[in-house]
Amino acid sequence: MDNEQGRGDRGSRDADLVVNEDGSVDLFYGPTAPVGKESNWVQTIVGRHWFSYFRFYGPLEPYFDRTWKLGDITPA
Repeated sequence: MDNEQGRGDRGSRDADLVVNEDGSVDLFYGPTAPVGKESNWVQTIVGRHWFSYFRFYGPLEPYFDRTWKLGDITPA
């Protein structure tokens, strides 16, 4: 990844990833990290396109029966 952060992803195996009490994870995308959210931040580059993708390894039944859906990316 061509950014100062040197990466373009966050994953469940990242030791510093902050997980919410309910097991969910908030991810942040942007050119600068929100204060206190650096470990869940993916740096984007101003003026350059980016895209998101999600991989699910070993999803549970709610994924398959579609009772769980990935939320939209929303402005923080």
